[in-house]
Amino acid sequence: METTVEIGAYSFGDTQLNPDGSSRSTAEATKNLFDAIVHADRVGLDYFGVGEHHTVSMPASSPGTIIAAAAAATTQITLGSAASIIGTDDPVRVFQQFATADAISGGGRIEITAGRGSSVETFPLFGYDLNDYDELYAQKLDLLLTLNNNTTENVTWSGTARPSLPDLAVVPRPVQGSLPIWIATGGSAPSSARAGRLGLPLAYAIIGGQPHRFAPLAQLYRQSAAAAGHTENIKVSVATFGLVAPTKKEAVERMYPGWVNLNVEMGRLRGWPAPQKGAYLAQVDAPNAYFVGDPDDVAERIVALHGHLGHMRHFFQGDHGGLPHEYLMESITLLATEVKPRVERLLAAK
Repeated sequence: METTVEIGAYSFGDTQLNPDGSSRSTAEATKNLFDAIVHADRVGLDYFGVGEHHTVSMPASSPGTIIAAAAAATTQITLGSAASIIGTDDPVRVFQQFATADAISGGGRIEITAGRGSSVETFPLFGYDLNDYDELYAQKLDLLLTLNNNTTENVTWSGTARPSLPDLAVVPRPVQGSLPIWIATGGSAPSSARAGRLGLPLAYAIIGGQPHRFAPLAQLYRQSAAAAGHTENIKVSVATFGLVAPTKKEAVERMYPGWVNLNVEMGRLRGWPAPQKGAYLAQVDAPNAYFVGDPDDVAERIVALHGHLGHMRHFFQGDHGGLPHEYLMESITLLATEVKPRVERLLAAK
């Protein structure tokens, strides 16, 4: 169980909306995301994750590109994918992009989170069969780990998910020899056990319900790691929806329109029911999944969840559905300057 908690943010990019509800440019959304990362570094946030999505509303389609740019413009913050959809990407290119960002950063600030993806738009986009979902992920994760664990530039690997590597150079190498690679899951027991067996850190994406109910999964992860003989690098992080404002009322009101827009879009894509305000309001208070509130409220809820999961990092997505960019920037400031010190004080007092 960790005794400190890093505080961070994550984003898939968020395309702003015109007054008539139409989308503004995805180029603007990408620049806003870059600016948010640079701002997070300046105000002292610990971590920023860039998730991979390929939609008009969430256009962060190339996390490695954004992270490489941000690596050059920041000095302290840890940067990572949240997550890279490894099953439909090429692990060689993912590794090269993040190793390049690592070199630009000076080393030690770049991570990869490998996920299956809760969305399936990458399968038709890149020409993959959804029936191969599990096999693609397993093989490509194996390749990514092989690349990362190699001690030289030349790599040998064989499989059916992509052409084999017969002692071929994959460059650049990370500054410190390898990169932290996390496994992402939305709450799957097999994924939790797999991460433990592999000795990899585990990131839980919790987008609904009661986060403390993930405690048995975190226990399964740690037990699986111990059974496999892994004692180093066994870490849990948590990603949730979250927005901080000077008052709880402001935070709840600011996030609601974007939540509606997100759920309308997901309803169209995935058949979700029409969003109801009651469902939103039920999630914004403890012990539920939306960390939407003032600094005291959010800090207290992070520490309460830490008592169940022992997580070492908690990071938040607030920018979806056209959230005004200034609200995201204020939330990042408050996370770094108000929530983070409160969490430190509360944990120290335990």
